[in-house]
Amino acid sequence: MPTAATLTSKGQTTIPKEIRDSLGIKPGDRMTFTLMPDATVLMRVKTKRAADLAGLLHKKGRKTVPVEQMAP
Repeated sequence: MPTAATLTSKGQTTIPKEIRDSLGIKPGDRMTFTLMPDATVLMRVKTKRAADLAGLLHKKGRKTVPVEQMAP
């Protein structure tokens, strides 16, 4: 169901509460906007920060490899 919003003179708008709640958007979350060829705008919520990924591939006992030794 389409929901209307208004654009302010500063280029800001409010995402309707039902959409924020459905997407789990919280204050401070970041979004990206992509303009598609058919004039549709795709909005994606960025739920991960680069810092959140630190240590993701670490496995106990695995030897670290310096960047210089990684294959191109």
